[in-house]
Amino acid sequence: MEELEMQVSQIEQLIANEDFVGLEEFLNELNISEVEELIDELPEHGPLFIESLNLNRAVNVFRILDFPTQNRIFKRLSKAKISALINELPPDDRTSFFSEMKDDIKHLILLLPPKDRVEALALLGYPEDSVGRLMTPDYITVKAHWSIERILGHIRRYGKDSETIDVLYVIDSNGKLIDDIRIKDVLMAEPETIVGDLIDYRLISLNAYDPQEEAINIFRMNNRVALPVVDGQGVMLGIVTVDDILWLANEEYTEDMQRIGGTEALDEPYLDVSIKNLVKKRAGWLIVLFLGQLLTATVIEHFEEQMASAIMLFALMPVIISSGGNSGSQASTLIIQAMALGEVTLSDWWRVMRREILSGLLLGLILGALGFLRIMAWQSFAHTYGEYWVLVALVISLSLIGVVLWGSLMGSMLPFVMKRLGADPASSSAPFVSTLVDVTGLLIYFTVATLILKGVLL
Repeated sequence: MEELEMQVSQIEQLIANEDFVGLEEFLNELNISEVEELIDELPEHGPLFIESLNLNRAVNVFRILDFPTQNRIFKRLSKAKISALINELPPDDRTSFFSEMKDDIKHLILLLPPKDRVEALALLGYPEDSVGRLMTPDYITVKAHWSIERILGHIRRYGKDSETIDVLYVIDSNGKLIDDIRIKDVLMAEPETIVGDLIDYRLISLNAYDPQEEAINIFRMNNRVALPVVDGQGVMLGIVTVDDILWLANEEYTEDMQRIGGTEALDEPYLDVSIKNLVKKRAGWLIVLFLGQLLTATVIEHFEEQMASAIMLFALMPVIISSGGNSGSQASTLIIQAMALGEVTLSDWWRVMRREILSGLLLGLILGALGFLRIMAWQSFAHTYGEYWVLVALVISLSLIGVVLWGSLMGSMLPFVMKRLGADPASSSAPFVSTLVDVTGLLIYFTVATLILKGVLL
């Protein structure tokens, strides 16, 4: 932190003295992550930093910035720097940037040479959340009959243009992917060895139209730095590298956390979001939750007259509704996380339901027993609940069992419903589940109380 403060101070001094040569030398000596931190600290000078960096470093810094920062800087760059950046950005990063741009990007695509222009349009032609939008066409392919000596010559000639040379891809004469081989195996083999001798046919590939979330799960389950992307006929189209997957996973995690918290996903860092947009993102869910709580008030009003003679039941009401909401939020969060990790799919709903019925029942019994003990303890010391305290304790116990069981079921099943409807399961967030369980929990509580205490206290 102290080092960053010193760098900020030096930068401000150089800018104040209009020493732009010194600024260029200073920035080009830093790691790209340090430049990114300086852009966060001094956002008004971001365009100047990118202009000052040499092209290769400017590209590497630009590609690790979040899109709102990229867009803000991009609009203030010189035409020469814009053209150079667009041409030097790796195809996958360029596609990602173009995909996020709200403005017309035709004039940017026209800055590319014809070959890159066709490539950019092809990548942008894939669905927005598909693997095709993540892939790069820069990779090394070899043929099964090639020798190790020929492969190494091929890498020396074309390797500098490849996204990675850690993995080589074996294709046939029609461009179909046969297998992939690691560079380690190539380097360890004898020069006269042919590629076919290294193939083991244990190939893992992605389809260009696969959802990006599926790619995250496949990378998570397999120790790979890159995976090939093919079309429906098995023809190789590109590769997806692990750095892109890490960025994507971070974005997905951030969006899910925001939705679980009961807001729409923010499109930019919190401190960069205007108050107007922040209110817009949060207001929708708050209104929905408020309307849900109005239903809670309606249920209370409906039972108010019946419960008037047993006022202690209202005092115990928060215990019931909070327990149901908590159990529902727990179940919802667990299932959303399991879905995100690929541990649970739509077809697993019945298995999940059975597990939640059993666990919800056991959790309800635990809380029900604690509730009964609480009533008994208060009755022993203060005689709070009168001669029918056992019935009151029974109402609390049975209500807790029913509400916790119901909360667990609702919290676990709502993500499946959202997924089946094509929505993000994270949208069945903890506040949403809690509000729904509040309403139904009160119905359970007051119904149990009416059945047990009717003719006695009611």
